[in-house]
Amino acid sequence: MPEARLKVILLQHSPSPEETVAMAAKLCYSPADITSLKEKIEKKDQKAFVEKLVKMGHMTPIEHPSFTFAIEGISRACSHQLVRHRLASYSQQSQRYVSEEAGFDYIIPPTIKENKELKGTFITFMNEAQKAYNLMVEKLNEQGITGEAANQDARFLLPNAAETKIMVSMNARELLHFFRQRCCNRAQWEIRCMAEQMLRLVKKTAPTIFLKAGPGCLHAPCPEGDYTCGKIKEVRKKYGVKR
Repeated sequence: MPEARLKVILLQHSPSPEETVAMAAKLCYSPADITSLKEKIEKKDQKAFVEKLVKMGHMTPIEHPSFTFAIEGISRACSHQLVRHRLASYSQQSQRYVSEEAGFDYIIPPTIKENKELKGTFITFMNEAQKAYNLMVEKLNEQGITGEAANQDARFLLPNAAETKIMVSMNARELLHFFRQRCCNRAQWEIRCMAEQMLRLVKKTAPTIFLKAGPGCLHAPCPEGDYTCGKIKEVRKKYGVKR
């Protein structure tokens, strides 16, 4: 039952995402056929045009490119927050079909990890949860309830800290919204760390689309109003924004 570590991989993405955005936008206003329009776009850098689209808020063309991530080392508590973003596709490791008898991994919150006493209590509870899970499976097996039928009931004992693995696909526009919400200081620490890793990965692939991506306070007043973290200067410095 080791502590799990966050790992985010960008598995795949739409080819030439920024050219795709440029073509989608220009198609709306061009009399040219698709082949000639595509050739025209490929001959010229579309960076300035894509920047203009984002600045104007013309976001529908930005829905065309998609990005698929494989994520592991997050808690069930984190994945429950992630799947609230409904304009996305998810495939998650099942606690019904995947037995945890060999030992479930878990995530320890930093505030607990930094306190020796709390960390000890936390790990003890994880071990007790594991013992209870294994006992439940054993007793259910004795009743003739085996496999996923036993797992699906024994999993009720597993804590929110239990590690999970998930694949997620989002289009670029939804990712911009996701980063605005989840890179914010007021987002829960775990999903914020995950979002920051995702942002670093997509910036390498589509730097213009995600040039200004991040929490909502980077280029405007804090959208949280009275609930602001009060650290707008520090946040902008972290993202390299000078205002």
